[in-house]
Amino acid sequence: MPEPEGGSGQYGGSTRAVLIVASDVAAHPDSAVGEIAARTGLPQSQVSTSVARLKEAVVTAPDPADRRRLLVRQAPELSARVTEVRATTIEDALATALAESTPEDRKEVTDALEVLARHLSPRSSTRDTTAQAPR
Repeated sequence: MPEPEGGSGQYGGSTRAVLIVASDVAAHPDSAVGEIAARTGLPQSQVSTSVARLKEAVVTAPDPADRRRLLVRQAPELSARVTEVRATTIEDALATALAESTPEDRKEVTDALEVLARHLSPRSSTRDTTAQAPR
């Protein structure tokens, strides 16, 4: 898994910036680094660094209108890292994180995560907010 922002391991540096850039590239294929920087509010140097870190997940090509600029888009094939992350289940992550815990503890954590997911999902923001809370 990538390290938190500021980490210095294999995926060190600003993980948050990389995620922001990856999301922008997915939403706006064939964008120049400067355009990504303008949309995201990140410094152009940080966008360039993030694109470099995403080398397996994105492809770059010269802009036909201005050969000095590079356009960035998602790679047509999933990188090994994306495939690895998608193959990892919550159970695998919990087993690793809670290696010293009991099966009952892991079930309790899983149940709590399910409650959080239900309340924090995008659909939860559209629920009826006019309902009265129990008294």
